[in-house]
Amino acid sequence: MKTIKYLVMGVMLAGFSTAAMAQEAELNAALQAIKNNAADKADVVKTAQKKNKKNPDALVAIGRAFYEAQDTAQARTFALLADEAAKHKCAPAFILLGDIEAFANEGGKAAGYYNQATYTDPKDPAGYYKYALVYRKISPKGAVQKLADLKAQRPDIEVDALSGHIYYLSNEFEKAREAYGKVPVGKMEKNDIVEYAMASYFLGKHSEGLEKVKAGLAKEPRNAAMNRLAMFFNTELGNFDDAVKFGDALFNKSDSAKFSYLDYAYLGNAFNGLKQADKAIEQYNLALQSEFDNKAKRAGVVKQLSDAYAEKEDYINAIERYKEYLEGIEKASATDMAALGSLYTQHASKLTDPVAKKEAFTQADGVYAGLAEKYENAVEYANFMRARVNAQMDPDSKQGLAKPYYDKLIELIAPKAEKDASDKARLVEAYRYNIAYYFIVKEDKAQAKEFANKLIAIDPDNEVAKQILGVK
Repeated sequence: MKTIKYLVMGVMLAGFSTAAMAQEAELNAALQAIKNNAADKADVVKTAQKKNKKNPDALVAIGRAFYEAQDTAQARTFALLADEAAKHKCAPAFILLGDIEAFANEGGKAAGYYNQATYTDPKDPAGYYKYALVYRKISPKGAVQKLADLKAQRPDIEVDALSGHIYYLSNEFEKAREAYGKVPVGKMEKNDIVEYAMASYFLGKHSEGLEKVKAGLAKEPRNAAMNRLAMFFNTELGNFDDAVKFGDALFNKSDSAKFSYLDYAYLGNAFNGLKQADKAIEQYNLALQSEFDNKAKRAGVVKQLSDAYAEKEDYINAIERYKEYLEGIEKASATDMAALGSLYTQHASKLTDPVAKKEAFTQADGVYAGLAEKYENAVEYANFMRARVNAQMDPDSKQGLAKPYYDKLIELIAPKAEKDASDKARLVEAYRYNIAYYFIVKEDKAQAKEFANKLIAIDPDNEVAKQILGVK
């Protein structure tokens, strides 16, 4: 009897196995037909559906295949069939419905379906992950809270890296940094390391970002994003030799690297830091051959190029590039304009030909005149600089070229009830000029003494004033 019983059971099991295999074969045929958009797709899918009408997993698989083929209407149909077959307790069906809504840019509806998936199967992380990623556009805080709910259900699953990613995508860099900071570097994916480092970069935490990038490069030395960030961080930290080393790694030893103007500009900054102006200029010129998404960024590189030319005392090119910079920015500030005057003055100081020297000083004077005219709060500074420039064009003061500007400076500063150190220094310079002008050029001792009295009133130990007044 036992033998007969086992034979009967064997036949039954063999039949069951054959039926299951047939179902699986029909399902696989349907999935392949959908993927290949076969001519008999409809018939093959219909057969698989009939055989699996009570199998939620199979119905979701068919729906997923339609979704991947971008047939969202059929995908929705099979997702609903799967949900019905599971008596409305099919988490994968809700996830598929959420994906369909997300594909249609219906984030709110997608989040709703993903949320249903988490309630249907609280231990499955898929619904939590997808909810968090779609809901982060609505509320990053709410998205991260959902991940905390997952952690409560599944303490074995780490959620901090995904929390960091969500905050990073939402430009909440401090929160991204805090979340990523809870993840050991050894457990971070390369994208996690890059985002953690970028968040640190935007927050100015260069040492911290460099530490993480170095850990990442120990595992992936040819990673372009990490080599780039290592160059950025080292440049910001003043580690210019290391910055150049990582710049070489980025440009010559990284996989699938694509370069932007910022890469060349940073390497230029590193060379500039090493006082290697020619190499810096080469990099800035490469940066200027790249694409820019706005004029202001390009103008910024032009200014860096001007600075590099000034570093090697090539003032002709420095001035030309700086004028290009001024033309490229939306609105030049008083400081921007003043810097051009300074370049002309530095240029003049290096010239030996008197005609060229005078021309450079004249250009500087013109810049400061325009500065006073354009910016009311820069009038005092502009007159001070015009006085100095004209004094250099008239070193023996015989023409009194600087006098109108020193006199204007006295007019502006002397009446102030409170004078800071800068005010006093400028007044001293203006009074000393007038003392020398009246005493030596005009031989007007009375006027010279008048200015000497004014000078000693604000600078009692001034030796020039003492000599004129005969004070010991």
